[in-house]
Amino acid sequence: MNKNKYVRREEYLDFLHRWKDKNVVKVISGVRRSGKSTLLQLFVNDLKQTEVEETCIQVINFENLVNYALRDFLKLHEHITKHLIEGKMNYIILDEVQYVEEFERVVDSLHITENVDVYITGSNAFFLSGELATLLSGRYVELKMLPLSFKEFYTWKQVHNVSQLQRTKKEWIDEYTKSSFPYTLFIDDEITLEDYLEGIYSTILLKDVVARIGVKDVNTLERIIQYLAGIIGSEFVAKAVKNVFASSGLTLSHETITRFLVALEGSMFIYKARKFNMRGKRLLDTRYKYYLVDIGLRKILLPDVEEDFGHILENIIYLELLRRGNKVFIGKIGEYEIDFIAEDKNHVKTYYQVSLNIETEDALKRELRPLKMVNDQYSKYLITLDELNPNANYNGIQRLNAFDWLLGNQ
Repeated sequence: MNKNKYVRREEYLDFLHRWKDKNVVKVISGVRRSGKSTLLQLFVNDLKQTEVEETCIQVINFENLVNYALRDFLKLHEHITKHLIEGKMNYIILDEVQYVEEFERVVDSLHITENVDVYITGSNAFFLSGELATLLSGRYVELKMLPLSFKEFYTWKQVHNVSQLQRTKKEWIDEYTKSSFPYTLFIDDEITLEDYLEGIYSTILLKDVVARIGVKDVNTLERIIQYLAGIIGSEFVAKAVKNVFASSGLTLSHETITRFLVALEGSMFIYKARKFNMRGKRLLDTRYKYYLVDIGLRKILLPDVEEDFGHILENIIYLELLRRGNKVFIGKIGEYEIDFIAEDKNHVKTYYQVSLNIETEDALKRELRPLKMVNDQYSKYLITLDELNPNANYNGIQRLNAFDWLLGNQ
């Protein structure tokens, strides 16, 4: 692969540069193959261009067998400290650090060492739990990486003239749903793409879920994953899952379902959006929806299921709201539902309804009704893929085209 074709994840790189040389550990988390290692390569290149000497940069990837011996935390600490350059800032980058048992001891020791700037990555949420979070409480910042945004995907395709075909906005988003994992930009046939995505899925399943929680019945776990992939955008009800499995003669306990779900969330394979009762002003702990980290994986899990593009678009919008730094909830207002309540870091809320298209006046009224029931000063949007009258305003509810919104043009 031509390194000049790497996608520069500018917002993520800005985060690393903003925190460079500050006395906190930089933690980069994200699902496998989301681009963490490439991001670090680009960051290292940036460091070298600012006249940081190569001897002051140590990059250790623990998925590389060359570094297998360094999975011993004492050997790792000895190796790093032996190569520190005195009197200069040293940049220590530990990639996929979850492979090192008790790595948190090394990280904590390096953090208190003068002239050492530490960056660590991991492919599941568990590596940031427990002792590391305790040791570094208040002394780390986390960058949560997702696969490519639509804007990154679209911009890269335009810059590199990958396709000369004229596509509609809907066709561009169709193309994006094949996969948002960065390496898939370099795959130009369906069979190879399918093989690649199956490899990612198998790795996440076996290394981040099965091995992590000691799953013995992998077949049942995979059936639950397929069930989740089939109901994106719909409310998850544990009792319904139990009934589905019971109909085929399999008894599942609530505890088993919960254990699997927690592990899948921890692997960053799925994301949970909780429901918020807007009248009671409280989160509903047993009411939520799940979304996949990449829609391409849904096609691998459910190859024979007809696509529900409305819910697929909802999945894409949900992930984009996360990328933009929001906390995202499902709104419940009376008997109606608002697809997303996005709350930014300043606690400013924005309300979104998402619909593939609005074909009738009744459909428009149905989508607008829950937004009209909200009586506050925050912005309200209806996002669709319609290209007719895409910028209409309904008494303060702004209609937006999904393609333009994803590109940040609206």
